Amino acid sequence: MDNFPWLTAMMVVPLIGAALIAALPSAMAARAKELALAFSVATLALGVGALTQFDLHSMQQFQLTETHSWIESFGVSYALGVDGIAITLILMAAVLTPVCILAAWHDVPEGGSREKNYFAWTLLLLAFMVGVFAATDVFLFYVFFEAMLIPVYFLIGGYGGPGRQAAAVKFLLFSLAGGLVMLAAVIGLYMQGPRGPQGFLINSLTGLNIDPTTQKWLWLGFFIAFAVKAPMWPVHTWLPDAAGVAKPATATLLVGVLDKVGTYGMIRFCLQLFPDASEWATPVVIALAVVSIFYGAFAAIAQNDLMRLIAYTSISHFGLIVLGIFAMTTTAHAGAALYMINHGFSTAALFLVAGMLIARRGSTKISDYGGWQRVVPAIAGVFLISGLSSMALPGLSSFVSEFLVLAGTFQRYKGVGAIAALSIVLAALYILWMYKRMMTGPRPEGVVHRDLTWREKFVVAPLILSFLFLGVYPKPVLDILNPAVQRVLTEVGVSDPSPVVPAAAATESEK
Repeated sequence: MDNFPWLTAMMVVPLIGAALIAALPSAMAARAKELALAFSVATLALGVGALTQFDLHSMQQFQLTETHSWIESFGVSYALGVDGIAITLILMAAVLTPVCILAAWHDVPEGGSREKNYFAWTLLLLAFMVGVFAATDVFLFYVFFEAMLIPVYFLIGGYGGPGRQAAAVKFLLFSLAGGLVMLAAVIGLYMQGPRGPQGFLINSLTGLNIDPTTQKWLWLGFFIAFAVKAPMWPVHTWLPDAAGVAKPATATLLVGVLDKVGTYGMIRFCLQLFPDASEWATPVVIALAVVSIFYGAFAAIAQNDLMRLIAYTSISHFGLIVLGIFAMTTTAHAGAALYMINHGFSTAALFLVAGMLIARRGSTKISDYGGWQRVVPAIAGVFLISGLSSMALPGLSSFVSEFLVLAGTFQRYKGVGAIAALSIVLAALYILWMYKRMMTGPRPEGVVHRDLTWREKFVVAPLILSFLFLGVYPKPVLDILNPAVQRVLTEVGVSDPSPVVPAAAATESEK
């Protein structure tokens, strides 16, 4: 199985599934969801198979590689490969997709072509998500980066709630603007490299001797696109609108997976290809990250719309991830990489459980709830656990990653670390206040609803298991991430600060 094209297979399988579903006759449209679930589970199985072939001790940056000439005259290759960060993000996408398909089982009650197209777009999105994390050719990465916009645009604009078309267009315009800037930087980077038949390969473009001014402009072109996708303040405004009107399953894939392309791109391209420019820009990026942390938190506290509240919490969490990336320490960087995984699962749980509540109550307004733990106690319990994981309660997954980010930031920037740590208090405020308003209080009169169904139990079970497993025993995932983290920091040319030894301790050691 050493030569089996695992990554290509993980794209081809959902592509075939999407094509089959789109070609179903209207009389068989009800089978679309079942086919989508089957093909997504098959993709997950391939992902597990790929993980078994991943060597933790390999000296190569990328494994499971495939390289074929694509547009030879322009130096573009069909080149795939993964390091520890990429393969964990691909597996996260592969896990969340069948979970989202199950959660969206009744999201398109109209049936017919609308239902089958909904699930076809979801599988197409899965294929592109695998491609964007697996691409080791910069131009191929750009192709997948832009291709992801197509299914997301139709999932939001065609199936969202009131205001969906405006939100979809806003999402598209922001993303296209960022992508256009990145395309200019991609072409500029190619002109600085060796060019030739494989001139866009990441390995061919790493370590180039680029003029400092040129490198800064190229870095900025990539960073703007990734900041929009991440999303960071002040280019974040598309996210609350898009997530606020999208179906919960769509919002999950949008915030839980697609937005990670932004932070992944900062690691893979900004840091690795432009190390000097990354160090030059670090103070500004850290400042923007801190603003994102607090802006997202305060905006979440002010929300009365449940879906928008969850979206704003993600802006705050992405600020912490970016802070961990640009703190330039091994601990913070590992914490940021792990945070991308943990945030994906915790945000998925919040969005999907919120969707269960909205389906029962018929409203996204927090003020329309109250006392619902007496109506649906199991859903309320899952919602509470999901919120506690999001606010980084010790013993749950996000705590480990958030602690690593803050501890690593303290190593180099003590003041920034101290300020960022205040976000813990704000996270407790917006999560617990949201729960209090929605779930506590007297039982609402005349409200009777069924609690968790068997299908919904299968939706939330893997998410809760991920909270517990990664909260108690994150070592297996960190073992996969750490070699990639160390390699990136080596490319940038930074090392961890030396520990500060107190004067008294130094005197004792000399004796």
